[in-house]
Amino acid sequence: MRMEDTICALSTPQGMGGIAVIRISGTDTFPILKSVFKPRSTRHQLENAQPYSLLFGEILDKDIVVDEVMVGIFKNPNSYTGEDVAEISCHGSVYIQEQILKVLLNNGCRLADPGEYTMRAYIAGKMDLSQAEAVADLIESESKAAHQVAIQQMRGGFSEEIKQLREELIQFASLIELELDFGEEDVEFADRTELLKLLSKIKTIVTRLLDSFETGRVIKNGVPVAIVGAPNAGKSTLLNALLNEEKALVTDIPGTTRDAIEDEINIEGIKYRFIDTAGIRETKDLVESLGIKKTFEKIDQSGIVLYLFNAEHLVSNPELIKNEIQILRNQIGQKKLVLVANKIDLISKDQADRITIDEALIKISALTKTGVDELISQLTSYVNLNALHSNQTIVTNARHAAELNMSLQDLIKVEEGMAAGISSDFIAMDIRQVLKHLGNIIGVVDVDQDILGTIFGKFCIGK
Repeated sequence: MRMEDTICALSTPQGMGGIAVIRISGTDTFPILKSVFKPRSTRHQLENAQPYSLLFGEILDKDIVVDEVMVGIFKNPNSYTGEDVAEISCHGSVYIQEQILKVLLNNGCRLADPGEYTMRAYIAGKMDLSQAEAVADLIESESKAAHQVAIQQMRGGFSEEIKQLREELIQFASLIELELDFGEEDVEFADRTELLKLLSKIKTIVTRLLDSFETGRVIKNGVPVAIVGAPNAGKSTLLNALLNEEKALVTDIPGTTRDAIEDEINIEGIKYRFIDTAGIRETKDLVESLGIKKTFEKIDQSGIVLYLFNAEHLVSNPELIKNEIQILRNQIGQKKLVLVANKIDLISKDQADRITIDEALIKISALTKTGVDELISQLTSYVNLNALHSNQTIVTNARHAAELNMSLQDLIKVEEGMAAGISSDFIAMDIRQVLKHLGNIIGVVDVDQDILGTIFGKFCIGK
């Protein structure tokens, strides 16, 4: 961690655009900027610049003008990184971006590592570790729900909940530690009854946070939905109806889809990834059989399996359809299964009203889009967004979930130890472990450098 270096990087996406922003951060930000920036007027002299001001001028490579730019000034400690920061807004030519970075590197800057700006903000105390991770989630958010959760965490909602738990537990931990200094006098400073009440409260909160991870994972990564069924059941037609575009090739020839076709849409703020799979049947066609093999792989990867079958077949041979459903249910285990009778436009209304399989069944015509809205409503009902709508903390990060789970196990050890009457020193050890795991989430304890490298290495360069 070369914190003494002054760093620079492109903070806007790579490629050509209207403008690009290059960010500089570090102790030598303004001396380096002064050596390459020529203001257009005396009012825009760098040495007289106020924090949060914009300066207009030119970036020079020696005596050659590279571009006319606007420079934003942010002085420590009131900046994103807590250091002196300048943001150069230039024209979005790829050549201009490269030339300005080259000039900065030649005058003492170093190219920033991935996530280094946010890591410096974390080290400077501008945000804790969970807030820093939320920055990456915010940048990557692709739906309203993912954006809402990332904003809440970046503003410290999750952090405050963890900090409060630790502070309450630290008070008792300090009293138990004090008891160890008076071990020979057999005194108790920590009220064991109150400690048990606190442990029960913390367990309840930690369990709630852990339970929210399933919802959080859906919000962050989306819901993979595998559309499966026999050849010519209308899977590709349904995918096209859901996406409102001709994504998949549709013909009357069974086995047209040889490979999985995927696309995503946002429904009520949640990202759904629909996977149109090859029809499942016995076949001697090598390519089609490989597609069917991939179908079963996609079923394993999905969160919801949408089984589509021809409504005419349910009328003519209901036992066959029921048998196929049972076989599929045995294969997918605990995954949610949605049963859909397609092509109701090919049977009479009376037949459509009477078809049943003794369990929830959605009747649609993918071709005419009849019943598709009902199908979408059924899919959204599987995603519990009550916590999101009530602004409760939702855990979306697998690292946070792992630390919460370990803290829960250690809380249980404390309770079991107290019930068994073990000595204060062992109770103190288990409480320290709880505090350690909670502290790892927000980075208030010494965090392994490899962990920090892994976290910030996922960021884009320039953030």
